[in-house]
Amino acid sequence: MPVTDVTTDADNLTMTVVADFAAPVERVWSAYSDPRQLERFWGPPGWPATFTSWDHTVGGRAVYSMNGPRGEKSSGAWEFVSIDAPRSFEVIDSFVDEDGNPLDGFPAQRMSFAFEPTAAGTRMVTTSHFDSVDALEQVVEMGQVEGIKMAMSQLDAVLQDLREYAQGKGTRVELLDDTHVRITRLVEGPRELVWRAHFEPELIRKWMLGPDGWEMTECVAATEVGQSYRNSWAPVGDTEGEPFGFEGEALLIDAPVARSPPSGCRACRPRL
Repeated sequence: MPVTDVTTDADNLTMTVVADFAAPVERVWSAYSDPRQLERFWGPPGWPATFTSWDHTVGGRAVYSMNGPRGEKSSGAWEFVSIDAPRSFEVIDSFVDEDGNPLDGFPAQRMSFAFEPTAAGTRMVTTSHFDSVDALEQVVEMGQVEGIKMAMSQLDAVLQDLREYAQGKGTRVELLDDTHVRITRLVEGPRELVWRAHFEPELIRKWMLGPDGWEMTECVAATEVGQSYRNSWAPVGDTEGEPFGFEGEALLIDAPVARSPPSGCRACRPRL
């Protein structure tokens, strides 16, 4: 368990969490500055987080939702107050509704994250500042301490997973819930080229080959949100089977920008 200490201070209206990780500061920082990595640990187990917007600049805002196993939904937002990569950042963390507006009756908190190098890796000190004792007690009663401990445990697994990816070039498949599957793979190549390999039909045909004895007969890529994509395969020679294909709709396209920290992402809703 990476969390080594949790302290609530009613006099100073703070809650401080100390956690230690066997990874360098830059690696832990990258997990907090990339929404795709944050989604793997920010929500407690069974409540995966999805960041629907991400503006990682001072004054920028990030909005996320956590979906429970029985259809429950809880949303929040970060407003970035300061960013000092890779040493620290500070946000105003608020409960919000589906439109991103703050919820009445739920306290906001100012959270500072500090990353310090240690002999074993990184020490992260997270300090939450509250407006009143009631606000501090409310989030403690809501289970924030337990939630942070579980999130930090998942972050430890994320950091370990990526070390294993780098060593073994493995692929990880995670069943998040009844309707969501996440597949993570390390590809040895520049991000821009990997992006092109998922969007340019002539490149897609070079790697999305299908089973042995089959050929790709159709490749239509979606390059804008709302567009449809379609991939089809057919047997070759003596191979038995009926032609098949997949089609779907692009829900999110966030193209990578050169020298920009967040990685690109495409989310699609497939239809067989």
